[in-house]
Amino acid sequence: MASSTKNRIPIWVVIIFFSLFLLLHTTTSVEDEVKKSLLNFLSKLSNNGTTQLGSLSSWNTTSDPCNDHWSGVVCGIKNSVIKKLYLNSSKLEGELDIGILCGVAPIAASLGVVHLEYNNIHGVISTQISSCKQLTHFHVTRNKLSGSLPASLVMLNNLIQFDISNNRFSGSLPDFSSISGLQVFLAENNQLGGEIPRFDFSNLKLFNVSNNNFTGSIPDVHGHFTANSFIGNPYLCGDPLPNECPPSQSNTLSEKSKDSYKSSVTMFVGYIVLGLIGIALIIFMLCKRNKRKKDKVNNALPKKVVAVDNDGDDSMYKSSFGGLTKSETSADDQSGFVSSSVLVVLTSPEVNGLKFEDLLRAPAEMIGRGKSGSLYKVLLGNNQIVAVKRIKDWDISSHEFKQRMQRLDKVKHPNVLPTLAFYSSKQEKLLVYEFQQNGNLFKFLHGTNMDYAFDWATRLEIAANIAEALAFMHQELKDDKIAHGNLKSSNILLNKNMEPCISEYGLMRVENSSPSKSSNAFFKDDVYGFGVILLELLTGNLVQHNGIDLTDWVQSVVREEWTVEVFDKALLSECASIERLVSLLQVAIQCVSRSPEARPSMNQVAAMINAIREEDEKSA
Repeated sequence: MASSTKNRIPIWVVIIFFSLFLLLHTTTSVEDEVKKSLLNFLSKLSNNGTTQLGSLSSWNTTSDPCNDHWSGVVCGIKNSVIKKLYLNSSKLEGELDIGILCGVAPIAASLGVVHLEYNNIHGVISTQISSCKQLTHFHVTRNKLSGSLPASLVMLNNLIQFDISNNRFSGSLPDFSSISGLQVFLAENNQLGGEIPRFDFSNLKLFNVSNNNFTGSIPDVHGHFTANSFIGNPYLCGDPLPNECPPSQSNTLSEKSKDSYKSSVTMFVGYIVLGLIGIALIIFMLCKRNKRKKDKVNNALPKKVVAVDNDGDDSMYKSSFGGLTKSETSADDQSGFVSSSVLVVLTSPEVNGLKFEDLLRAPAEMIGRGKSGSLYKVLLGNNQIVAVKRIKDWDISSHEFKQRMQRLDKVKHPNVLPTLAFYSSKQEKLLVYEFQQNGNLFKFLHGTNMDYAFDWATRLEIAANIAEALAFMHQELKDDKIAHGNLKSSNILLNKNMEPCISEYGLMRVENSSPSKSSNAFFKDDVYGFGVILLELLTGNLVQHNGIDLTDWVQSVVREEWTVEVFDKALLSECASIERLVSLLQVAIQCVSRSPEARPSMNQVAAMINAIREEDEKSA
């Protein structure tokens, strides 16, 4: 009996083992549910697997989304929860069913970022999206999504960026005014209608509802956005659009009550106007009689002939873009108008059919001025907005300039802004580009109103993209000796997806291209400029501030072994890896070496930055 008692297992041990069993079983069930939902979500997006998945083939039943690092899936660091989905540009052609994700509690409680842009996805945004309470970024631009936007979207209180542009959505917009943290709302190029809700425009950094079917008056945007955010809605009116809204009904009624008063005043004014007209006719007749007398005197004098040279020279044009107009010396001579063939349109469907006369007539505003010329924002007749660079006093023949532009047009990279058209004369050159509404990198790094707080991952991605683009251009144009020549953060534009685009490539002074320079040395100025941009990204400081040069300051701090002091406090506060910050800083210091021969090539720079990026992605 005593032996039996000794072998008996204590009850508390049984309870502990049973609890552990339940916990492990529950955890496994939750993980299986999450995996199954992700696979079902991808299956619908890929037409039940008929689409080639490429890197997404890592999504399978035998692996784990977090532990096995499924492509496009970002998990939490401390536990295996799904935080972000990056399925953009994945050639997906199936149906969007966001409810598959948001209907699963573990995913709905953690999913914060969804990127599905640049696919061929169809379907609708279901009401179940509101269950993903932690959703902050939702990007589905450039797809074939349709239907109305669910009213439940306004329940996403944490939403920061919402981009549904370039789809087929219809119906009215939900009232997003209750989402206080919304900073980006892009819905251009859809079929949305109704009135525009009253957003918190003071908090919005990017907003665009152009090219839809909105009606009524535009809410007060408090000067934060221009007409570009609203154009292409024929029945929309009010500031900032030029077409005013008709008077309201209440104003009409009040005006009717004053009709009797106005009619009597109008009659009285009419009598006065008739009297003035009679006086004017009398004065006109007297002046005409005096003119005839003068003509008789003039006819008796010898005539002086003034010769006007109308050989089509564009010097008869004023180039004061707001609009470009003929000078007074040829205002009455139609034969002096420059032919449309002078404007060379490259292989760009965006401005197909654009003529020089279109630029002459187009309203424009100057948005920048630099050493190489001025930059204008031009609104064409079809409501398309382009940027026009005007360069004066560039000592290059029209033939050589044309060859240069046509050579650059053959070398294309997605992160280099192409020239759409160009015009050349002896006095000036005009280059037409696609207008980038998000501005440039300088504005986002140093602007007084910070539109974006660039985190470490974003800055590293921008640096890598610029480096790869420059390396490509240098490689392709090595024999032509065409470098950028003026690389700086204000020439790095940000497209609608906040991706960097190098602008004004090749618009440098020809005298820099000395025949004595080797092809390799010829591009080292670009390497230096890129190194300065890296320093701006790492420090958040201006290139010149209170007489202090950024490169000199960084190198002096590094020499004193206070390296951490150079980094932007915003990067340190987000706990960015010091090791990788220092690695990128070392790349920048090599680029800004005083000796051009000591600077690496852009191919080497791109390789070094990509290695840092790969390390950063692995650690994440």
